[in-house]
Amino acid sequence: MATMKIKKGDLVKIIAGKDKDKEGKVIAVNRKQNTVLVEGVNMVTKHVKPSMANQQGGIVHQEAPLHISNVMYVHKGKATRIGFKMDGDKKVRFAKSTGDIID
Repeated sequence: MATMKIKKGDLVKIIAGKDKDKEGKVIAVNRKQNTVLVEGVNMVTKHVKPSMANQQGGIVHQEAPLHISNVMYVHKGKATRIGFKMDGDKKVRFAKSTGDIID
C-alpha cells in the first residue's frame, strides 16, 4: 500500500463536492478506504438511539468521510501538491509549489 500524502492534523482545502473551497483540519485518516475526516466539512445528520453513553439520543450532526482525492494540502495559504524526497537518510514530505519541507 502506498504512503498517504495527507496526515492527521494537516490543514486541507476541499477541491470537489458540495463543500468545495472550504478549509479544515484533518481529524482522521482511513488508509484502507482512502478517506479523510475534515473538521466542520461534509456535515451529515445522524439519528442516534438512546444508549448508556448518550441518554437522550436524537439527531446528531457530525462529519462524514471524504475521499482523499477531493482534498489538497494547504501550505502558506495556498493549496499545493505534496511529494516525497530524501533529506539525508530521512524521507520527508515537501510542497511541490514552493519546494519547502513540510515535516
